[in-house]
Amino acid sequence: MTRDNVADLLLYLSERDRSILDSLRELRLLTTTQLRRLHFHHQEDDTSDNEEESGRKKGHTTEAAAAVAAMRVMGRLEARGLVARLMRRIGGVRAGSASIVWQLGAAGERFLRVLYGEDKRRRYSEPSSTLFIDHTLAVAEAAVRLRELERDDALEVVGLEPEPKSWRSFMAPHGARSWLKPDLFAITASGEFEDHWFIEVDRATEHLGVVLRKAHVYQRYAATGAHQAEHGLFPAMLWVVPDAKRRQALHDALTTERGLQADMFRVITEEQLTDAMVGSATSIDKGEREKK
Repeated sequence: MTRDNVADLLLYLSERDRSILDSLRELRLLTTTQLRRLHFHHQEDDTSDNEEESGRKKGHTTEAAAAVAAMRVMGRLEARGLVARLMRRIGGVRAGSASIVWQLGAAGERFLRVLYGEDKRRRYSEPSSTLFIDHTLAVAEAAVRLRELERDDALEVVGLEPEPKSWRSFMAPHGARSWLKPDLFAITASGEFEDHWFIEVDRATEHLGVVLRKAHVYQRYAATGAHQAEHGLFPAMLWVVPDAKRRQALHDALTTERGLQADMFRVITEEQLTDAMVGSATSIDKGEREKK
């Protein structure tokens, strides 16, 4: 794709189109429902399809209307190869368009790569692993929830880094380079304070021993003081699990693991994520908050 092609696309694409492509670039996979919640909120005025409304503002009065608009826009982007739908659906065909999973198409990847001046090509083939798709969508759901909280003025999202931007390298005690690989790193703000978060989305598919090994990596990274030196605090570490049974199992494993500082970690269910983020002013230790 040449710069002339990019210039032509920039004239064709609306601001919302660009935002959709950026979301897929950032989060890799998103369902139609997640895209609707991010970019077609029915309580806001949205810029309609540029070929239909020529930039005129209109609002989606219902979620159903927003869903129709989302599919219309995604279909238009798909026709140009900018986005692609996966063969696998979430919830099956009976779930309708809400079950479609989207990723960047080849043209969308080339467009953004040229637009942002990147040399490395990222391939967006159909993921072969069902576990990978489920986990990627679960991480995306956490990110979407944060954006919704920001839109509702419950907090401000100062920074949001999915993988691989969330990864941190550090020197282990034996002198070799190690990596901490959180699913998400987020900085949120409320009032005069900022909260930093490392978020792990656990789908109850990994053995607890794998989870505990990662917890030890978090502890080793905290011991380097690297994040504290830059930001003055170490992030709150959240493990987000699907249900109360997994929460109890993981909590018990963390608190009984030898050599692990268990109070570094909090285990919550997916349903508790919103309360955990918004309630941080009272539920997170002062050492994990930074005054703006």
